[in-house]
Amino acid sequence: MASPAIVICTACHMYSLSISVGDEGFTCDKCREIVRLTEKISELETRIQTLIEDSKNERALDTALDASSSGSPVHCSVPVTGPMQQGNWVTVRRHSRGSKHHSSESALLIGDSIVRNVKIETPATIVQCLPGARAPDILANLKVLANAKRKYSKIVIHAGANDVRLRQSEITKNNIKEVCELASMMSDTVICSGPLPAYRGDEIHSRLSSLNSWMSKWCPQNNIGFIDNWTSFWGRPDLLKRDSLHPSWGGAALLSRNMAHSLRVCT
Repeated sequence: MASPAIVICTACHMYSLSISVGDEGFTCDKCREIVRLTEKISELETRIQTLIEDSKNERALDTALDASSSGSPVHCSVPVTGPMQQGNWVTVRRHSRGSKHHSSESALLIGDSIVRNVKIETPATIVQCLPGARAPDILANLKVLANAKRKYSKIVIHAGANDVRLRQSEITKNNIKEVCELASMMSDTVICSGPLPAYRGDEIHSRLSSLNSWMSKWCPQNNIGFIDNWTSFWGRPDLLKRDSLHPSWGGAALLSRNMAHSLRVCT
């Protein structure tokens, strides 16, 4: 029987006794519990925010339906469902019966809850946040827009933070490729926004780093723009919320600038 050895926790750097240590290093029970509770808090915050957004969207939909009865063009939100989540909202444009326009001159940013507080005014950009979304969910929402003959000047895609939790790197890569392929049919310019360096355990951090490295190579090779958020967020935990995953207000402002810059320079 192996004797316990003195090891150092990679998270809190405290000493402990352990019989075996994996390749990814040792994490003590206390730190593992903190990570679990932090993720649970993040999930609850996301659910609360989703309920708030759904309530706002329902009121907007009621207003839009009232306005549409008068025959004037309005903007509203309509619910769509994806393969892994339901009740998400996609912003689309409703027209009066006589309208023949089926495209938009605006750019589209679509992604998971990381983009919730992103604001891009120049160029004009529709920000579509899908809390908890993985690449297949984004693909499903894009299909709804594609079926409605929607076109955009440029499309920015932000995904990955939820996908890496599945621990299926090759499947995640293929899913992101499918999203980009469909987006390329809806816009002449497609941009992938790279993941942020989450500080919530070695495994998640490592998987996001690997995904970022792959995207930084695959995107240019396939005529897809790439936003290197990893470099600008690296070593700046103040740019993330207490869950060490979602951007703080300062982080959201930096992410907005990164995306706005790419939208201006990518053609």
